[in-house]
Amino acid sequence: MIARIFRVRIRPEQRTDFERRFLEDSVPMVKSNSGLVSVSVGKPTKWVPNGYVMVSIWENETSIEAFAGKDWNRPVIPSNMEKFVVECWVHHYEIFGNA
Repeated sequence: MIARIFRVRIRPEQRTDFERRFLEDSVPMVKSNSGLVSVSVGKPTKWVPNGYVMVSIWENETSIEAFAGKDWNRPVIPSNMEKFVVECWVHHYEIFGNA
């Protein structure tokens, strides 16, 4: 299994609209893909005041590629969400144990 960690930084004045669209558009888009095991989202803390995260667990590289394309090391952002993004990153980790 592979963990896909998507992080995004937004402008604070867009927080309300971003959170609604993140939950109503981005999460369902990810959930609609086969090979997805789970998805969780996180909102800011005092340490990252304008940062959000989506952690998705995928069965394998093939399932991530079906979702994100051949260059699956790039973020996938729905077109209606691009206006919120100041900066974003995506990282992948092979899961090798349960803690």
